[in-house]
Amino acid sequence: MFNLSKKVLWLVLALTAMGGLISACQPSGVAVAPTSTPLPKPATPEMEPVAAPTEAPEAGGEKNVFGVTLPPDAAPPEQQYVRFLVGPGESLDFPVTVYSRPVPPWQTLSTPLVQLNKNFELEAGAADSWEVADDNVTWTFHLDPDLTWSDGVPVTAHDYEWSFQYMADPEHGYDFAWYWGFSCNPKNWDKVVSGELPLSELGVKAVDDHTLQIVTEEPAPFTPATMIFSRPLAKHQVEKHGVYYNNDPETSVSSEPWILEEWTKGKRIVLGPNLNYTGKRKPFLERLIFIIGDPNTSFDAYLADEIEWVNAFFSPADLDFIASDPELQKQYYPGFGDFRTHYAFFDTYNPPFDDVKVRQAFAHAIDRQALVDNVIKVQGQPAYGMLMPGYPDAVDPEELRQYQGFDPELARQLLADAGYPGGEGFPKLTLWLRQPKAVEQAVGNATAAMIKENLGIEVEVTTKEQKIFMDKMNAHEITIGEVSYGMDYFDASNLMGIWKSGGRHAWTNERLDELVTEAAALMGDPETRHEMFVETQHILSEDVGGIFLWHETPADMWKPYIKGEQLEPDKFGVAACHWPCFESIAVTSYSVYVTEDVANYPRGK
Repeated sequence: MFNLSKKVLWLVLALTAMGGLISACQPSGVAVAPTSTPLPKPATPEMEPVAAPTEAPEAGGEKNVFGVTLPPDAAPPEQQYVRFLVGPGESLDFPVTVYSRPVPPWQTLSTPLVQLNKNFELEAGAADSWEVADDNVTWTFHLDPDLTWSDGVPVTAHDYEWSFQYMADPEHGYDFAWYWGFSCNPKNWDKVVSGELPLSELGVKAVDDHTLQIVTEEPAPFTPATMIFSRPLAKHQVEKHGVYYNNDPETSVSSEPWILEEWTKGKRIVLGPNLNYTGKRKPFLERLIFIIGDPNTSFDAYLADEIEWVNAFFSPADLDFIASDPELQKQYYPGFGDFRTHYAFFDTYNPPFDDVKVRQAFAHAIDRQALVDNVIKVQGQPAYGMLMPGYPDAVDPEELRQYQGFDPELARQLLADAGYPGGEGFPKLTLWLRQPKAVEQAVGNATAAMIKENLGIEVEVTTKEQKIFMDKMNAHEITIGEVSYGMDYFDASNLMGIWKSGGRHAWTNERLDELVTEAAALMGDPETRHEMFVETQHILSEDVGGIFLWHETPADMWKPYIKGEQLEPDKFGVAACHWPCFESIAVTSYSVYVTEDVANYPRGK
């Protein structure tokens, strides 16, 4: 547990107070009632398509505008809407921009080839089915022939082909172009993005109106999983009105159940019912209302009954407030988020961290459970490896604790064996943090204090802006820093792939490189692939490519009058609005509805 002396504990608090964050480090004095997300045993979801449901859940109420009979406990159709608080943005469409959409970008207006359910399993989206050819690089997606845009024009493979070319077009300068080259890597992607080859050479082709072919550079069994982000623009509408056609209700078209009804700049965005929707999943909700403001004030707006939903990383003060209110406790739903892991990294190419004993000493000097109990609280779990339990091929944390578990005596012995007894002769360190949130600053301060207490090494903590930090990190010019990374696609090759040589980390392990490369391309042998990824996790934790500190378990809050099958416990027993929640990447939004209990709240009166 937290074996810091009183002197050092006060040092932690003093450091934190300098950033205005004392409450993040001090126990609140109130037992935090919301329980943290249980760490499930590792599981590897299948990547075969799951058929979309064709029948609505048990019903008995009146019909909504889509002709769907509402559940017996549902509120009337005019109450079937949910309000959110979002930041401003320039477009709702994923192929136009990812990082300049309204934040959080709860919904888009086109359907990806595949979608995720609450168990992180792939379901049919715009594609009814898909398969890979014998060459292991040619994937064929068969589109739903009945899916149309709201103006009646069919959604075709040509929309997807054009959208992929637009995302790769160097004239576009797409802010998410890196993703496709990093993930399934369509043939010639990097060369097209760099302008070396024309758009027509990209390995994404419309074979006919309802058949899309994607050829990857190398075998990539996770290709279907990457297609959650394949939300196209309507080619015919772009040709008429340009790529911002969805910024105006007069020109907006949608293949989803909702369409742009209003966008009042600086005030709100309303998605109303798409009465010409032809997709498989007809929802209960008729409208999604996005109030534009500062997302950091979303909890206040929630308490004021101005919105129904909060998706945020709650401050320590907010957690204490929730803990003091039994009703709010019931509305707090922690989940997996994007399976984000926070960790410390080193420059292992130069002293002193070129010595594995030094890295192991640092790993054993940090008490993760104390960080969770005193700083992070219910929004995190101790980490001893990169992959959070519940993520494909994740190793049970208990298996990795042997490499990075808290053991100050062992830490001191390892440091002495490396030639620095009691920290003598060890250079003073500066721990870099990347534009940290309050809890990240507090964790940085606490880990620095633990290193001082348990190893006798002075550590100064400094914060840097995002760009400065990432430029230095990618150039391998940070001696020690703390950062986080969340999933890009649901496969172990994603989060383990960032540890391959030549990437963002100044750490190299030839065996890990070999295993990740081979496993990422291995087709048809999931057991062997799993074993290879298990080995990579042991290598990474034992050789201390990074010190793994904590896995995020962020929470959503929603009002008691919000229900839905996708919000009920998943296969792990976790009830949450799993990533990506209401976005069309997931199937969540189709099952959510407002119950008759809304009559007991301000908006229903």
